Amino acid sequence: MSRLFSKPHTREFLAGAALLCATAALLVWPQESMAAAREGLALCGNVIVPSLFPFFVLSSLVVELGMSQYLGWLLEPVMAPLFRVSGACASALALGFVGGYPVGARTAISLYQNGQCSRAEAERLLAFCNNSGPAFILGVVGAGVFGSGRAGLVLYLTHIAASLLVGILFRFYKPAEGPARGRSRWSFHSAPFAPAFTRSVTGAVTSTLNICAFVLFFTVVLRCLTLSGVLPALSALAAALLSPLGLTRPWAQRLLTGLLEVSSGVSSLMGEGGLHGRMAMAAFILGWAGLSVHCQVMAFLGDSGLSLRTYLTGKLLHAVLAAGLTALVMARLAPEETVSAFLAQQVETLAALDFGRALSISCTAAWGTWLGFFALAVRAVKKRGGNRRPHPL
Repeated sequence: MSRLFSKPHTREFLAGAALLCATAALLVWPQESMAAAREGLALCGNVIVPSLFPFFVLSSLVVELGMSQYLGWLLEPVMAPLFRVSGACASALALGFVGGYPVGARTAISLYQNGQCSRAEAERLLAFCNNSGPAFILGVVGAGVFGSGRAGLVLYLTHIAASLLVGILFRFYKPAEGPARGRSRWSFHSAPFAPAFTRSVTGAVTSTLNICAFVLFFTVVLRCLTLSGVLPALSALAAALLSPLGLTRPWAQRLLTGLLEVSSGVSSLMGEGGLHGRMAMAAFILGWAGLSVHCQVMAFLGDSGLSLRTYLTGKLLHAVLAAGLTALVMARLAPEETVSAFLAQQVETLAALDFGRALSISCTAAWGTWLGFFALAVRAVKKRGGNRRPHPL
């Protein structure tokens, strides 16, 4: 089978058939497709743009102005032993936890392209730094889907723990290639503020538009797959194959939806089913992040030469570990399932969130993170001034 799909003519035939089916779906369900596109546009305008744009500007400025290098000199004693990466990579990890998908991945790629980490370090970092933000897990998933702040907190903590475990495991990836000694301590280069700020803003606009394009695409694709019966048929097939594991058809459809698009996948968990199972599947979907997020990361990777396979392996491992940790926690502590009508509608009406409020929250969080990075950089400068020849690891 793999040889068949490896042939160029087979791939071209399948791609052409998929395009014809997509065109036919748009012709058969034009109104439904336009409605899905409107929902995607509303989601982008009210949630995606205000939540990601400030963090994209922030991540670019942290790299362009050399703050990540100062942070690297300060944090390398932590990052190198745990994750086998230079201290400069701490900025990608921190921004990934605060800003959400795909801020961490974009920052890691920027660090590599600016020469602040090696290829092996960047690939290790990509495996565990592209994570969901606290606002999405605590607000949308915890309060909106499960109606419980404790549920959101459990998911966020297991999400972080699984990510860190993946990072520790990937320290053994390409063991012969470790962080260069003294890179983040001795190479301090920064661009002038004016051009760095201009590049950061224009680059953030481009990155945000790329993400919105993928969100729109997968919103329409999911609607067409559902209307055509392809998604239900695939769910039935998956349920039949995984029936020994207790996976029923509704659960299989939830899983397939989450594999394609993370927000739609977690939204489907508001239906029937045991709390423990829904929590574990939510953790799996959040860890995997969905094909839509992976396409966004692929757009940033471009022709950088970084391994996409390593990134996908890390996300799959993250999903499995997060689901396992959540199942273990839920076996000891089960949050109360109190889904009120108001909270249950939060995810369904996500696109109706106020743009100004979302932008204010995101800008405040980005500004707070920026001040934190600035304070750490100032501390690193002072330490470097007092001790110009620190001992390498």
